[in-house]
Amino acid sequence: MWTYHPDLLAIPVPRYTSFPTAAEFGESVGATDLDAALARHEGEVSLYVHIPFCEKICWYCGCNTSVANRSDRVASYLDALHREIVLVAERLPRDARVSRIAFGGGSPNGISPIDFVRLVDALTVHFDIARPVVSIELDPRTLGPEWAAVLGTVGIERASLGVQTFAPVLQRAIGRVQPARMIENATAMLRGAGVRSLNFDLMYGLPGQTMADLEDSLDQTVALGADRIALFGYAHVPHLVARQRRIDAGALPDAATRFAMAAFGHAVLLAAGYVAVGFDHFARPGDALAQATLTGQLRRNFQGFTDDQAPVLLGFGASAISAFPELLAQNEKNTGRYRMMLSQDRLTATRGIVRSAEDRRRGAVIGALLCQGRARVEPDLRRDAWPVLAPYFDAGLCEADGEDLVILPGGLPYARSIAARFDPYRKDSLRRFSSAV
Repeated sequence: MWTYHPDLLAIPVPRYTSFPTAAEFGESVGATDLDAALARHEGEVSLYVHIPFCEKICWYCGCNTSVANRSDRVASYLDALHREIVLVAERLPRDARVSRIAFGGGSPNGISPIDFVRLVDALTVHFDIARPVVSIELDPRTLGPEWAAVLGTVGIERASLGVQTFAPVLQRAIGRVQPARMIENATAMLRGAGVRSLNFDLMYGLPGQTMADLEDSLDQTVALGADRIALFGYAHVPHLVARQRRIDAGALPDAATRFAMAAFGHAVLLAAGYVAVGFDHFARPGDALAQATLTGQLRRNFQGFTDDQAPVLLGFGASAISAFPELLAQNEKNTGRYRMMLSQDRLTATRGIVRSAEDRRRGAVIGALLCQGRARVEPDLRRDAWPVLAPYFDAGLCEADGEDLVILPGGLPYARSIAARFDPYRKDSLRRFSSAV
């Protein structure tokens, strides 16, 4: 059982899907930097395609997405996306090989199945792709039967369903009503279409949520055979996400209750036979994500924890981020400006950061702590970090093992807070990030 130390979780910290984080991105990085990074890369790459549309918008969601209620807007966005695929492929050396393709959003099934197939065809035509691992995020509320044949034909092996909670009263409280039968039908359809690794996104810390609500959602998820589970704490930041103002902040569980929910979920899923993957993911032992955890190959990128070993991730679509060892570059967020730039045959990166040698050194420590639970820390970093980590040492949450810093089992919920002590950019984060648990 985890011990709650509220003072050690008091400061909000990033999720560290990159380092430096997007909060450090600036306008000094742009299309020229992305162009140069593409030209000099060789070897394996992964692709991420962002579809910023949903048929229905959930109140809790902080993603860059909008309602897909205008066919002309969706069509013009897809035209721009196809043009971006061509422009990036032209700049990438011929020996660059695509090993992974991920479709996210929004909801990729917010566009038509035909449009989705056209996107897959475009990627296949313009990139060197041979038997890639293909994954997709899906909204079960709009996952019609016409998608079954498409997913099977494309050969999608991995899918993620936005479930969040099975409790009807909580679904209404967050603007995402989807009866259990809908989720069951979506699960059966995906299995029939050949999806071998199915993830359920679940949330704790929802308005009015009880421990019984959480237990029921966990039990139903396990019963449906989810191969992976992402158990996130709801981040209430209405000053950043205006749609969250529709959620009753007065009904949100307090910090101690959120911590208890995270601890309970961890215990339930381990008892059900899942392997803990980092601090908020779980996977069945045979799943590739669990295997990456057990063999020390787990990594972290903009999709969260991953077994993807490609050194470069190319992001397509408005707000998508491309990650190179030396550069992080984000596309224009506004879909109108994104479309306009591509109509002029321009790459759309408008912000980002050049990753210095020091960024990469500290990022390696942060990534190792979050993914492997231990990291080698060089002497100068130890001199800086050990004094500020003293409360975590004293609480038995982490320990020094020679040149390594090790997060102990009871320190797992504090992993992000511990890792943040190696982040020199974190000075005023109170309004920029969510709570660590």
